Amino acid sequence: MKYALVNGKKREAKRGLQGICPSCSSNLIPRCGPLKVDHWSHKGKRNCDYWWENETAWHRSWKGNYPEEFQEVVHFDKHSGEKHIADVKTTDGLVIEFQHSFIKPEESKSRELFYKKMIWVVDGTRLDRDFKRFVKGVACAQRTNKNGVYILHFPEECFPKSWLNNSVPVIFDFLGTMNKNDFIESEDALRTELYILLPKANNDSRILVQLDRNSFIKGTLEGTLFPEREKQPPKKVQPSLQPKVRRVQTHYYDPKKGKMVRRRRL
Repeated sequence: MKYALVNGKKREAKRGLQGICPSCSSNLIPRCGPLKVDHWSHKGKRNCDYWWENETAWHRSWKGNYPEEFQEVVHFDKHSGEKHIADVKTTDGLVIEFQHSFIKPEESKSRELFYKKMIWVVDGTRLDRDFKRFVKGVACAQRTNKNGVYILHFPEECFPKSWLNNSVPVIFDFLGTMNKNDFIESEDALRTELYILLPKANNDSRILVQLDRNSFIKGTLEGTLFPEREKQPPKKVQPSLQPKVRRVQTHYYDPKKGKMVRRRRL
């Protein structure tokens, strides 16, 4: 992990420091070397959060877009007693998980159930074939009347199947830690944008939103990217303002005739 508590404050790993895990309160050791990014580690092979994965420079780069107090926030479920460390958690409660390595759909589902209000940011550069598939598949996307919004009739032709059944938005980052100067093919220009795959709705087609990175980061910080729909209170039935009209009987019973007869108007 990037942070430990040192004298009650968040500190990044540096040699000579002694830290405390913000989740389990055990001692952490700073690991600083040329092979991996500097990080804190539990003693031995112990890790208090089994959802945690070894971080890469890509993880750190994304986390660095958010204030320190938003990074590595312990999320506690008071009902189950379960707790996990979210990569990023904003002031409005949005959890952002940055995923580089492969994750089983069962585990991604369990995280979504735990965090509820969350999104995924996936490193699309982990496998070379992922970007090639995306370039080929997105060429068949159906444009809509909204700029940057497309309909994917065959989403499996764009993205890995393991990310097609999530209940929350999944954002694909095909740039990773690359630099624009490293672009070789003309298709590499597509890497500069982020691609948001929205959850499945009523059919197999999916909505894909293309968004620049700055707008994405700003939207998650301000809580405007995925605004919650306010529940509309049930409409109250307003009492009628029209005066009640008294119904006048048009017939009456005539005992001589033994039947109902029409009342004469005066």
